[in-house]
Amino acid sequence: MSQFRLARISLLLAAIGLNAATALTGAAYAQDKPAAQAEAPKDVVRPEIFKLVDPAQIKPLMDAKNYAEVKSRLAQADALPNKTPYEEFVLNRMRIAVASATNDNATMTTALEAVINSGKLQPNEQRDFIQALANQYYNNKDYAKAITWFNRYQTETGDTKVRQYIIRAYYFSNDFATAKTELLKDLEAAQKAGTTPKLEELQLLANTGAKTKDQATYLMALENLVRYYPNDDYWLDLLSRTQGKSTYSNRFALDVLRLEKVAVSKMSAEEYTALAELALLAGQPIEAKQALDAGFSNGVLGTGTKAGEHKKLRAQADKQAADDMKNIGSGEASARKSKNGTGLINLGYAYVTLGQYDKGITLIQEGISKGGLQNTEDAKLRLGYSLALAGRKDEAVKTLQTVTGSDGRGDLARYWIMWINRPAGGSAPAQAAQ
Repeated sequence: MSQFRLARISLLLAAIGLNAATALTGAAYAQDKPAAQAEAPKDVVRPEIFKLVDPAQIKPLMDAKNYAEVKSRLAQADALPNKTPYEEFVLNRMRIAVASATNDNATMTTALEAVINSGKLQPNEQRDFIQALANQYYNNKDYAKAITWFNRYQTETGDTKVRQYIIRAYYFSNDFATAKTELLKDLEAAQKAGTTPKLEELQLLANTGAKTKDQATYLMALENLVRYYPNDDYWLDLLSRTQGKSTYSNRFALDVLRLEKVAVSKMSAEEYTALAELALLAGQPIEAKQALDAGFSNGVLGTGTKAGEHKKLRAQADKQAADDMKNIGSGEASARKSKNGTGLINLGYAYVTLGQYDKGITLIQEGISKGGLQNTEDAKLRLGYSLALAGRKDEAVKTLQTVTGSDGRGDLARYWIMWINRPAGGSAPAQAAQ
């Protein structure tokens, strides 16, 4: 994940007008006036200081990038005794302008703090200067002080737009526990409000889990990335980590690959061949042929050192698929004569692979109703994603929501629902944990 660096401080400072003219706008400065005149205003700049920082002289120097001369003038003014708080304020504003132009971070932060704490800024200026100082600390990787000043910004303005930077500051200062707590608050709030969580926040939550080896947090973030911002990398990572759970059962290997095939744009050669081999073992040669055809058509299979193996497997699948399609109609009667519904479910899924969804789904439902299955819940999972493939979304979700199990079945049912409800055009580039 990128460091999410804020805009250069000079841009923000330029926007709020840190120059000599701004510092002295509206300010009175002492003149040799008759004693009888009214008392001088409180905020004044004495003539001996004004002549050193007169905007009419400073601006041409700044425009010409003669920063050495400006610094010299500021030093001379600073050496004068008994400066008033307002004179200090004026000089510090000018120091900020010069420090911004010369990338003098130390002077910048010191002068910004002094100006903010002077009590001389207008409320709108105070807000902008506090944000500028917080940005400065953040970009300088002084995250503890960045948090302090961003929090002050929020407190004084009621504006929460800097919250994302506060959370990132916790993360980058290795306070992962606080970062996680705050990110979970935002995720919960977004979900309660029915809004889409921010991509950067989900990525940061995933990275927080990775940094602390908190697999549960990482998977929670990854599931939400797949839910709201699906792409190939997120799907592959999610399915891989699901299979890595200690409770996962290998009997769902084919089911995982079936989901992967529809969820990603392109599988690896090993996954196409694994899907084909498992489909052949499950008595689904049509599905095996389709997987291999997809791998060959997109150039993943049929090349490299294993090209011969790919072609041999494809020939096997082609032959068995041809036989299956020739005899599929005659299998229905024998499946109904069986003592259990397994044959009907397998035959129904074969029709699903052929795109004859209604017939296939009806047979699967009939097989589940017939009973005698080794695991009825597994059959409900396959019915659910058959409905999903058929585009019968509401029925699919309703069926899949009833599927439970900690061995991978419950996860797969939830992931199929995520695929069904995937956002249009919601993909985003994945970012590795840092």
